Amino acid sequence: MGDIEATWAILHPGVDQILNRLLDGMSYTNWINMYTTVYNYCAMGSTSGGAEHSGSTSTAMVMGAQLYKNLRSHLNAHLNDLVLTAQRDNLTGVSLLQFYTQNWNSYTTATTYLNHIFHYLNRHWVKREIDEGRKEVYDIYTMSLVAWRNNLFAKVHRPVLKASLKLIEQQRDHNHIDTALIKLVTESFVSLGIDESMSSRSTMDVYNQYFDQPFLEATRDYYYVESRRFLATHSVPEYLKHIESRLAEESARVQVYLHPRTAGPLIKTCEATLIGAHVGVLQPEFQTLLDGERLDDLYRMYKILSRVPGGLNSLRTTFEEHVKRQGLAAVEKIAQESSDAAASAGAVDAALLAIHRQFSEMVQTCMEGEPGFVAALDKACRDFVNRNDVCKSGSSKSPELLAAFCDQMLRKSSKTEAGEIEETLNHVMTVFKYVEDKDVFQKFYSKALAKRLVNGLSASDDAEASMIAKLKEACGFEYTNKLQKMFQDMGLSKDLNDAFREQVRQHQEDQMTGIGGNSDLVDLNILVLGTASWPFTPPVTGFSYPDDLVKTYERFSRFFTNKHSGRKLNWLTHLSKGDLKTNCYKQKYTFLVSMYQMAVLLQYNNGTAFSWEELMQSTEISPDVLKAQIGNLLKARVLTVTSASLLRGLGEPGSTYTLNLDFKSKKIRVNLNMVIRNEMRQEADETHKHVEEDRKHLIQAAIVRIMKTRRQMKYQDLMSEVLTQLSTRFRPKVPDIKKCIDILLEKEYIERREGEKDVFAYVA
Repeated sequence: MGDIEATWAILHPGVDQILNRLLDGMSYTNWINMYTTVYNYCAMGSTSGGAEHSGSTSTAMVMGAQLYKNLRSHLNAHLNDLVLTAQRDNLTGVSLLQFYTQNWNSYTTATTYLNHIFHYLNRHWVKREIDEGRKEVYDIYTMSLVAWRNNLFAKVHRPVLKASLKLIEQQRDHNHIDTALIKLVTESFVSLGIDESMSSRSTMDVYNQYFDQPFLEATRDYYYVESRRFLATHSVPEYLKHIESRLAEESARVQVYLHPRTAGPLIKTCEATLIGAHVGVLQPEFQTLLDGERLDDLYRMYKILSRVPGGLNSLRTTFEEHVKRQGLAAVEKIAQESSDAAASAGAVDAALLAIHRQFSEMVQTCMEGEPGFVAALDKACRDFVNRNDVCKSGSSKSPELLAAFCDQMLRKSSKTEAGEIEETLNHVMTVFKYVEDKDVFQKFYSKALAKRLVNGLSASDDAEASMIAKLKEACGFEYTNKLQKMFQDMGLSKDLNDAFREQVRQHQEDQMTGIGGNSDLVDLNILVLGTASWPFTPPVTGFSYPDDLVKTYERFSRFFTNKHSGRKLNWLTHLSKGDLKTNCYKQKYTFLVSMYQMAVLLQYNNGTAFSWEELMQSTEISPDVLKAQIGNLLKARVLTVTSASLLRGLGEPGSTYTLNLDFKSKKIRVNLNMVIRNEMRQEADETHKHVEEDRKHLIQAAIVRIMKTRRQMKYQDLMSEVLTQLSTRFRPKVPDIKKCIDILLEKEYIERREGEKDVFAYVA
């Protein structure tokens, strides 16, 4: 059995039968006979002592080289016959693909069987040859693939590729094709990637060179033509949908019949051809989509242009300018409708909130919260929040209006529900983060909060505490320290009033047997507030307490002095108010009055008419303040003035003011303590002045702090560091920083380095 001719004579018919797909006629006995024949030939050396090796002189006990060569030659001949058949039948297109794939399936199935039959050859002779570095020797199945690649594939791969690409193009034109043909072609290309250095390892070389690269080039050419043709007859939004559809098709194509490694290069090729080549056409349409608020198309454009490098840069700039224009237009409309910007604070901030909410939702839904668009939104909001028609005088107007809006929301007069207040405050904080001059907001908010607390106008303590917590989170403890102390003072004042009332009650019980007791004490609620925490200034006028209030005033002063020795009470009469009950009209009214109005009206317990001089003398109120208070009483028709006095003017010597005994009102409780608009403007101006003074101190403190740490710095570096440190509170002006540097030079906190005018040193 050792003779190769005899051995091959036995194997040859079976090999032909397997290659020609005539397996049904092969019996189990034939299978066993072929396997045994291979075994006997390879193992004959173990009994005869012979040796066989492909080019080696070393002794070996396993034969196989000649058998391996015979099988390889037979496979080569078989494959050459297939090539001749294809050429004879002039196969092209689908017919060629069918021929190629059918024979590929048959051949790989057949060689799988042959690999089992020649298993003993693989285990011994082939393994030994491979271990000794024989590059031209492979296991039987791999050898069959090499034979296919060198004989059939080498001669038909170009027409097969051409037919495959043509079929894919037909599918892209939305024609039905047999995708199984292409799948088998690509699988064969992948299988033929045999690593010459290690036969057990496959590579993608054949697939990449003979299919993938030509396929990507064909894809580029196809979409180059199609994209230009489509854009010439369709709108940009339609083209965006078309891109979406095409990209989805290509992704599905990979899943159906391409190798997964093609997915990345294929999509990048499509993106470059369908998107990158037309960025200049697509980007300008973004403004049109913004104007029309076409959210679906905006999202589609974002998703598509985000696929190419730099595709979103122009969109972010366009978006930023659009948001800025919308914000400015909204404020401009309000400014035109209301000449009084302060009165329209709610409308301005509501408009700013609406604009931010609208475009913030757009960024989240249409741009998926992409950081570049978030930054563009922030920049646009910062611009229109701080510089708009209402804030023409500077960015400090915006925080003033925002504080006024918060005051409206947190007052009892607000009809907003608690849940809505919390939601609105969250939106307020959104606008607040864009406010540049946060110190201005702090001043105005502090004043408004103080008035709400003192006058009992807060809608909810929880809402007030929530707002302070939000400000603390945004700006730190120092920013809200005084605000929190205000609440503490309110609680301490409540305890103090309770203690005072208890003392009065006990004293009244002790005096029950006396006549009158303490009935001359009036009911009062006094707030004792720390000077450092509350934004109140001392009264600008003198004042003489009416006789009806003197005993109560003196009694509380003694009580406080005894309880807190060493502390001094400064009475803020200009902020005090009270209720006066009338007995001079048919209808009993309760007048809500300021302390100064109370002092004026209580004079009329002793008469019905008083001259200007008499009222000034009895109340000791300054002329300007008294004029304003009497003006309110005249406007409410509680007092009247003679026509002769009117000719001389309000507050002129000789004017006489008479109690109007015919006063009538539909309300039982009549508020006479109306805020004078001129006083509001004056208070706002004073607040801004205080802000400027505080800023000077903050700038000087920052300079000293920086210089103490750095010891010496150049002028430009110092300027930059100051701007950076204070930017969270306000935007310092360069001239103001220069002035503060000069002040610190004079005070000798810092000094110029000798010979270096632009270098400063800290003076320890």
